[in-house]
Amino acid sequence: MPTAQHLESLAMDIAREAGDLAQRRRSEGVAVAATKSALADIVTHADREVEALIRGRLATERPGDGFLGEESGAERGSTDITWVVDPIDGTVNYAYGIPSYAVSIAAVRGEPEPDKWEALAGAVFSPATGELFHAAQNAGAWLYGARLAVNVEPSAAGALLATGFGYDPATHAGDLARVARVMPMARDLRRIGAASLDLAYVAAGRLDGYFERGLQPWDHAAGELLVAEAGGRMSRVELEDTAGRPLFVAAGPGLFERLFAAAVGS
Repeated sequence: MPTAQHLESLAMDIAREAGDLAQRRRSEGVAVAATKSALADIVTHADREVEALIRGRLATERPGDGFLGEESGAERGSTDITWVVDPIDGTVNYAYGIPSYAVSIAAVRGEPEPDKWEALAGAVFSPATGELFHAAQNAGAWLYGARLAVNVEPSAAGALLATGFGYDPATHAGDLARVARVMPMARDLRRIGAASLDLAYVAAGRLDGYFERGLQPWDHAAGELLVAEAGGRMSRVELEDTAGRPLFVAAGPGLFERLFAAAVGS
């Protein structure tokens, strides 16, 4: 069984290489390859190329491991390790030239389902800034050699929060109602457009909290480990208005319960 630190190192190395490829392709121009859940939810040719690079590297370095990727689906391996990958998180930002996108890679043990797996290692790389957030189980979350820590409590001015909205217009009313419930505790609200970066920023204390409905496993696998290893909390819950797409909430320990209650509406 590989150590969590070994898996972390591999995730970091591949995330850098994948991010460099994504950035090169962005400079050459972006072509939309397809749409996914809705017309606004796009896939670029770069998404597919970057995921293929990641799959190829992992097949060479860890040939028996499973793979769960946004663009190419799930593939069970012969080991107990699965790699959960979002090749370009924030594809719409990427396509529009907004520099808030990331490569997210996590290694998990057990069944490749968020409620059943055990996260071992993760890396979130932002090609536009060169920042590589990374974590290993029971070894902390890190950036540039500095250990990350969530904000235990927001400042007296209120909590700096982030959220996102789904691509299905039918869900927007519920999302906006959730924002209205949360805003009384907020200093301000950010809409970054890449869940892995939202979670990395909570881990780094750049945000006090984050909430969003409908994340996929590859959106949060690495970021959730970053938050946990930085001393934060993250939870998900099914609600009547989330239509099978759970609500996720992440924050430091002093804010979490209040933010969760407001986001849920309890």
